[in-house]
Amino acid sequence: MRKPCCDNKEEMHKGAWSKQEDQKLIDYITKHGEGCWRDLPKAAGLLRCGKSCRLRWMNYLNPNLKRGNFSEDEDDLIIKLHALLGNRWSLIAGRLPGRTDNEVKNYWNSHLRRKLIKMGIDPKNYRLSHYLHIKRLEFLQENNTRSENDGVIFDAASSCANKDQQITSSLLDLNSLP
Repeated sequence: MRKPCCDNKEEMHKGAWSKQEDQKLIDYITKHGEGCWRDLPKAAGLLRCGKSCRLRWMNYLNPNLKRGNFSEDEDDLIIKLHALLGNRWSLIAGRLPGRTDNEVKNYWNSHLRRKLIKMGIDPKNYRLSHYLHIKRLEFLQENNTRSENDGVIFDAASSCANKDQQITSSLLDLNSLP
């Protein structure tokens, strides 16, 4: 069994990183490279755990990270890759240069999942959530047994069905993946 990375937990700093700690980590990695994360804190003069240093560098300090809002192309790619790969965030983030798996996961859960739900698409299986309702309205239209309200609802449902066909064909077009 491997010994714990932090022998003296009392001496380790926890919580928010200071600007001085960030600068020590940046300077050390710029000069020596990433190397062994278990040994890095001691060599860099930090009272942090190696895992904490690795996460701080990978998610916040690395200059190759892309900051800011996701573009429409990134949104589309995340949706397509999620349909193909599921919740395998590191594989999805690997196709988005400069984005971390944690950032992509958080963006999916806070924005894209809700966007799909608002469009009437189930983000788990990428089908219309009101599929049976549309089929009912189509049946009523074919048999001329609809009320005044059903006509308005049917027009809205048929436009959603057209949108669903576009999204489904877009999701199935895997040749467009970079």
